[in-house]
Amino acid sequence: MSRNPLTAGQPLREFLSGDARQLAPLLLGAVLTHDSRDGAVSVRLTEVEAYLGPEDSLHPDPGSHTYRGPTPRNAPMFGPAGHLYVYFTYGMHHCTNIVCGPEGTASALLLRAGEIVDGAELARHRRTTSKSPADLARGPARLAKALGLTTADSGRDALAPPFGLVLPSGPAGPVSSGPRVGVSGAGGTDRYSWRFWITGDPTVSQYKAAKPRGAKPDPATFHGR
Repeated sequence: MSRNPLTAGQPLREFLSGDARQLAPLLLGAVLTHDSRDGAVSVRLTEVEAYLGPEDSLHPDPGSHTYRGPTPRNAPMFGPAGHLYVYFTYGMHHCTNIVCGPEGTASALLLRAGEIVDGAELARHRRTTSKSPADLARGPARLAKALGLTTADSGRDALAPPFGLVLPSGPAGPVSSGPRVGVSGAGGTDRYSWRFWITGDPTVSQYKAAKPRGAKPDPATFHGR
């Protein structure tokens, strides 16, 4: 098997144990596959966001679900790199992350958008409201639904069947960065410009700032939508 120049010969899990902020742009163009009982769907990632750790960690991130420490919900983020963290939000949507960094650091990459490159028919069946192929996985909730992912998949290994992650053989193209979508408070400011996307790609989601809040936000609402 040829070596991927992005990993410099490292095993993929070791590669994903790096800093989320450095990994995020490198994951653009990677293909994530879920081969479920209904069939396989593969998505080429075009937009991701990096999230770091708790307030008492080396790299505290006020926008992260883990900022206030471990809970049953965010436990997978404290686990080994390469596993999934899937959460339920707004009472209707699932969002998918790939855990990264050394175990215990509680960092992850939120998969915000992508292009369906295999299994488009199944993705359309799951996403009947999509108006175009570019809409199938534009936004984290759409991406999770197209892949058929729910909280039942949280904690599962994204590098082992029925999942698979293949990195691109080189840079995906020009990359842009900016503040994370829908994150309230300091975590949504330019100081945390940890949203990365392939410049000009039609599947990238629209940026929306968090709505102003009159009260202190609940940590469960921090992680970008």
